[in-house]
Amino acid sequence: MAHARPVYRPGPRRRAGHARDLASLLLRSGLVLAGPRRRIPAHLGELRRWGTTLAGTVAAAAARDPDRTALVDDAGALTFAELDDRTARLAAGLPLTGPRPRVAVLCRNHRGMAETLVACSKRGVEVVLLNTGFGGERTRAVLGEMRPGLLVADAEFAPVLAEVPVALRRAVVWADRPPAPGAPTLEQIVRAVPRARLDPPPVLSRTVMLSSGTTGRPKGARRPARPGIRPLASMTSRLPLRTRHTAVIEAPLFHTWGYAALQMAWALRCPVVLHRRFDPERTLRAVAAAREAAVFAVPVMARRLLDLPAEVRAAHDASGLRIMALSGGPLPGDLATRFMDAFGDVVYNVYGSTEASWVSIATPRDLRRDPRTAGRPPRNTTLAILDAAGRPVGRSTIGHIHAANEMIFEGYTGGDPVEVRDGLLATGDLGHVDHRGLLFVDGRRDGMIVSGGENVVPRDVEDAILRLPGVHEVAVVGVPDPAWGQRPAAFVVPRPGADLDADTVRAHVQAALARHAVPRDVHFLAELPRNAVGKIVPRLLTARADGR
Repeated sequence: MAHARPVYRPGPRRRAGHARDLASLLLRSGLVLAGPRRRIPAHLGELRRWGTTLAGTVAAAAARDPDRTALVDDAGALTFAELDDRTARLAAGLPLTGPRPRVAVLCRNHRGMAETLVACSKRGVEVVLLNTGFGGERTRAVLGEMRPGLLVADAEFAPVLAEVPVALRRAVVWADRPPAPGAPTLEQIVRAVPRARLDPPPVLSRTVMLSSGTTGRPKGARRPARPGIRPLASMTSRLPLRTRHTAVIEAPLFHTWGYAALQMAWALRCPVVLHRRFDPERTLRAVAAAREAAVFAVPVMARRLLDLPAEVRAAHDASGLRIMALSGGPLPGDLATRFMDAFGDVVYNVYGSTEASWVSIATPRDLRRDPRTAGRPPRNTTLAILDAAGRPVGRSTIGHIHAANEMIFEGYTGGDPVEVRDGLLATGDLGHVDHRGLLFVDGRRDGMIVSGGENVVPRDVEDAILRLPGVHEVAVVGVPDPAWGQRPAAFVVPRPGADLDADTVRAHVQAALARHAVPRDVHFLAELPRNAVGKIVPRLLTARADGR
């Protein structure tokens, strides 16, 4: 059944456990005990004043730990006091009008992006986070739908914005160097506005996240304005982020995972490290510089860390790595196991979506049992596997994944329908829960390959091919077939010097799985097409298979 807006309604038993969850969070994370205790009243006062918004967490952190490092990027470090002051000036100086203005942000990971998010939260702005991987056509389509009153962008995206009609980009503030003399920058606004104490806006800020658009047009998903502290308690029930950790956020901040990492880190007063572009050796340097580090990344970044030469990895002390939190795509093959063999049992696999936020989290113990698992739901999260009619399926039976928690989105900006059954949101993925209670994501609902009446799960075929020596990466998609309806097609990236051919791949899949799962088309590529978040883009693969 479709509804415009899914609603999370915890039952009496779950509501009774909220107090225990919050008490556990406060004691376990160090949120209360770390930092000057005489400043606790000021800390709580700012939270009461601003709420648990991004603005509130920064203001509260500045009240409790003003001299604690809040952010480190290529330009240096900022304390929480400096961050609070700069974002207040920026909020006051942004050229905005109306009760809830709309700002589109097109930036990479750096202080300008983070400061803009906080300033917009202080101003009561609706923020549209634009994907840095979009070209001019998609950027124009999103801006045409959202109609922001202001754009904040990195100078490198000036050519992309030049393809957008002037009416959609009348007001632009540049987050770094101006692309032309006289163009306004964030730094100029901060310096021009005198220090002032802001009052919380009458209307809460809201964030619009865009779906990745790997299988269709990107859709805008409105996130809850005031997340509260319970979601933090839920996440940290299985992801052990602590106040003492340094959060190295490599996942893009425009993506749900990177933005959530920023929210969690600053809610716990963790220092945050940002890099404009991911460089695996630089990530290791950031880990080595921190006493205890939590890295937030997407799976392809973990693979690139493992791909570093042994001597490069050995040159950096990664013993302080406590958490490698991965989300934004499936963990291929035995990636989790290989990473933990190299860096210790630190991998946490977070499964979720733009719409549902988190659904489940696999701990290192879960991943040692099976490196493909998405784990179990954290506290205050409901998970169900349903058939096409909305009925629960049995253990180890593939069905449609549905979930509910406190951070389900409020609906699509374009009014697209949302599939909700008994208060549970459909994620659009197929999956199953095994006899141990572990969730496995079998792929997108629209990505299941039906060949001659037989269901072929692309991930099963990919995992089989990855076990072949000499295979670096692989993606399997369904392509049209006049006789069978669809047939599997495999796109393989060999390791340098590997001796692979299509017949070897086919024979291996048939021996590992079944005849109907064998990819009749095997293409060898130098690399797989990915978007800015590191997700493989299936439509580019099918276009290649069709010769387009």
